[in-house]
Amino acid sequence: MISNTKTMKPISVQHIVKRYGSLEAVREISFEVEKGELFGLIGPDGAGKTTIFRILTTLLKPDAGTASVLGLDVVDDYREIRPRVGYMPGRFSLYQDLSVEENLLFFASVFGTTIEANYDLIKPIYSQLEPFKSRLAGDLSGGMKQKLALSCALIHKPEVLFLDEPTTGVDAVSRKEFWQMLHRLREEGITILVSTPYMDEAEQCDRIALMQEGKILSIDTPGEVNNQFESDLWAIKASNKYRLINLLRDYDYADSVQPFGEYVHYTDQRPDADSAELRKYLTSKGISHPEIKKIAPDIEDTFIRLMEQEVSHG
Repeated sequence: MISNTKTMKPISVQHIVKRYGSLEAVREISFEVEKGELFGLIGPDGAGKTTIFRILTTLLKPDAGTASVLGLDVVDDYREIRPRVGYMPGRFSLYQDLSVEENLLFFASVFGTTIEANYDLIKPIYSQLEPFKSRLAGDLSGGMKQKLALSCALIHKPEVLFLDEPTTGVDAVSRKEFWQMLHRLREEGITILVSTPYMDEAEQCDRIALMQEGKILSIDTPGEVNNQFESDLWAIKASNKYRLINLLRDYDYADSVQPFGEYVHYTDQRPDADSAELRKYLTSKGISHPEIKKIAPDIEDTFIRLMEQEVSHG
């Protein structure tokens, strides 16, 4: 049944549950995506992101709850949904033994259209592939495969685009280019749901849902999600990182101790803790000249913080 178009959300998920045997992969998840929004599901492998994508693209039935795309129920109205959405799964799923051009022609024919009909939409992406249009898809680099998969998902001009971990396994330059392409597509009015395990990519989205073990920990803009981190955060560095971590975890006032690259991110149980006290403790334990600085939390810090709170309340 089609919802009232004035109130219809392009994507609506209400109390969805999905189990695989005894494993509850998705646990009472609810969220909505606005028209023209770039919405991100952010979380590690096993968080439930791909299961949600498969439900929303009508490839999998939920065990409980309801979900709709463009006002259409994902179970009852799957035939109407499929021609109106584009889907780029996490694994490269195009035909490896077909050329770039042959893959695009095939997907255009499946949707009853042509490359020429929607060329303007895919031109910024496909123009980079055209010099290699005779090359087999299986012989493309990771970044080029990514561009071809996106072109094939867009060839019928979908109203909603689903991208499941589209930047996994590609280099940093290709990741940056891909997000630039997504921002251009959003400007075309396409609603985009994207998932990624890379926390730094959360900043590219209008809103995000942080996911862990089949649950949503927080939904908001990246900035508002970060505002949930209410403690002072310290970045601490010393020559012996392993010893530094153990000493901080043994500290009577330690709240959270997490390794982040060459630094250790630390929060204290006391709201008025300062660097002088931390330095005094560490030097008394044999850590010479520790580097201690207060920093602003990023999405990864907030995600870990929310996971710790989930465990403590669990």
